[in-house]
Amino acid sequence: MKRALWLFVAAAPLAAQEPAAGIGTTARTGVVFDGYYFGPGFAFDHVVEWTVPVTLSRRFGPRLTVDVATAYARASAATGGRTLELSGFTDTDVRASFAAVPGHLVLSVVGTLPTGKKTVSDSTVPLLSALATDLLDFTTPTFGSGGGLTGGFAYAVKLGERWAGGVGASYRWHASYAPVATTGDLKPGGEGRARLGVEGPVGGGGYFRGAVVYTASGADTLSGGGGSRSLTGDRILVYSGVSLPAGRSSLSFYAYDMHRFRPRAYNSTNTVVVQVPRGNVLALGARLERPLSPALNLAPNVEFRHELADTSAGNLKLLGWLVRPGIDMRYRASGTVAFLFQGQAAFGRLANNGSSVSLVGPRAVLLLEWSR
Repeated sequence: MKRALWLFVAAAPLAAQEPAAGIGTTARTGVVFDGYYFGPGFAFDHVVEWTVPVTLSRRFGPRLTVDVATAYARASAATGGRTLELSGFTDTDVRASFAAVPGHLVLSVVGTLPTGKKTVSDSTVPLLSALATDLLDFTTPTFGSGGGLTGGFAYAVKLGERWAGGVGASYRWHASYAPVATTGDLKPGGEGRARLGVEGPVGGGGYFRGAVVYTASGADTLSGGGGSRSLTGDRILVYSGVSLPAGRSSLSFYAYDMHRFRPRAYNSTNTVVVQVPRGNVLALGARLERPLSPALNLAPNVEFRHELADTSAGNLKLLGWLVRPGIDMRYRASGTVAFLFQGQAAFGRLANNGSSVSLVGPRAVLLLEWSR
């Protein structure tokens, strides 16, 4: 599951790395719609997805917080005069965060339970490929796996009087599973991740947050393909954001760039090794948050995103771009119940056999939050 399931910002404040104080239990659910409609000549006429996320967060004392997240999703696509469909529950993530040294060191463990659809038919593979495209950024890019386990830590320190810095690392182990009915078992490689971040006030009442995340993955091995292996290069993501006061409102800007390098060197005589090509995803965004009343907040926003991928000639080529304007509304109905509505519409183009096609992508989110 991805960011839209949680509707959290990309880089949370360092202080929020430890279990939150005050609220004991928070539950969220609702419905998310993602749709993309493409111009003539493209492989798909449209791809749409509905997701019903369910999350629960419970604080046990001042140090321990446990989060549970799952979802039900249904996706479909029209291609070549036929319709591809896939539906079912996703995997369930159970996360425990413990403030070993309050204000400084947080330890976390995430168990991914294989409650989703981990084996699909050959016919749905094109649909899953479309859902996993970084540029389109679907809420639910995958429906299931064999499960896994992640362990990590985050450590924060003061930098001078008003700034703070943080460092974190994690390692994820994946269990084997059969992703496609006609293939053998897939053994995903482990994934290590390291993060550095800083945050603090800037002139004029603003606030800055920045982070660098480096990720390295092992090879994926498919037993039914003669031991074929797939290699993905290391990734580096650079994020920065600044929020500025604007009267009664708050104006924020953010940017992130994720670059995927070529895979590490391997034995070139091994012809069953598949290399995931290098690529780059860039996003720039702005958001204006304005309170209309003590219970209602309004936030118009816009994001520009584009993706590059390696070609056979070794050059990065534009896969597509889009602009996504939208608006968020948050209404607190009572001290325990709040509603969030998000409406967006993406406009852009995708590369298509030497030319390009247009795309239009509406997105709608309605969530209910209960806390006490």
